[in-house]
Amino acid sequence: MPKALITGVGGQDGSYLTEFLLDKGYKVVGTVPDGDPVNIERIRHLLAKIEIVQDDLLDQDRLEIIFRDHRPDEVYNFAANSVLAASFQQPILATMVLAMGVTRILEAIRKITPKARFFQASSSEIFGKPVEVPQSETTPFHPRNPYGVSKVYGHLMTMTYRENYNLYTCSGILYNHESPRRSPEFVTRKITHAASRIKLGLAKELRLGNLDARRDWGFAGDYVRAMWLMLQQPHPDDYVLATGETHSVRDLCEDAFSHLGLDYREYVVKEEENFRPPETSQLVGNPTKARHVLGWKREVSFRDLVRMMVDADLEALRTK
Repeated sequence: MPKALITGVGGQDGSYLTEFLLDKGYKVVGTVPDGDPVNIERIRHLLAKIEIVQDDLLDQDRLEIIFRDHRPDEVYNFAANSVLAASFQQPILATMVLAMGVTRILEAIRKITPKARFFQASSSEIFGKPVEVPQSETTPFHPRNPYGVSKVYGHLMTMTYRENYNLYTCSGILYNHESPRRSPEFVTRKITHAASRIKLGLAKELRLGNLDARRDWGFAGDYVRAMWLMLQQPHPDDYVLATGETHSVRDLCEDAFSHLGLDYREYVVKEEENFRPPETSQLVGNPTKARHVLGWKREVSFRDLVRMMVDADLEALRTK
């Protein structure tokens, strides 16, 4: 029975990957930050099937104890606060976890479990202001926020340990991937939740910023399958994980509200103060390498993803 260690198991990706690995016959050990409660809502149904341990990515000794105790075959690192605004509010803490946390995990692998295979959750934010559209594995980095800068560090450190210590380390350059388990701070969930509340008469409007902003949105459940495939290859490498297409916030609103028989134009109010600075280029990924090497492609379309999220929010509100 292979054993996987998942940092940040209580997050969206951690919960979907845990389900996927359990179905594959893995034993799963999940870590949560020291002093923080387990996110019960995402992994409540999995707690009897996995082992939970508390970690501290700022404490090398403690991290190495976890590796000595559990000796994982595969390690998936999701430990991060993926809300970009939080990295501006606490840039030092974000850097310590997102950048130095990766290095500490890699050191633990090098010293204790050098045969373990490692997946680093990289991000399209490493491109930030891209020099080309779409972006691929060879696109130069140009991050524009502390989160993206820290992700570049983790990405390059993952590559460094692969090339200098001959470890099996991979980075998945993840574009926006959503699900009913997405945190409400993200615009996708904000829209689907608000549309459901309006449908049930619990709200009258939704205030948003730039409706023309575009993103490469996919389904998180599809992306964790690609992460696993990356660690099953003969040789480690880095891959862009994306849909290769973009949709606007307006598209998302239209699909979410129309699924409920509503016209978003009657409920969505644009607020100038919610506008982000103008985006000079699109963040859209080229998944060709993942398709050719891994045999991976997304299975859930944008429209089906939005409907899935709306249905989940509607059901949750009805059963409260």
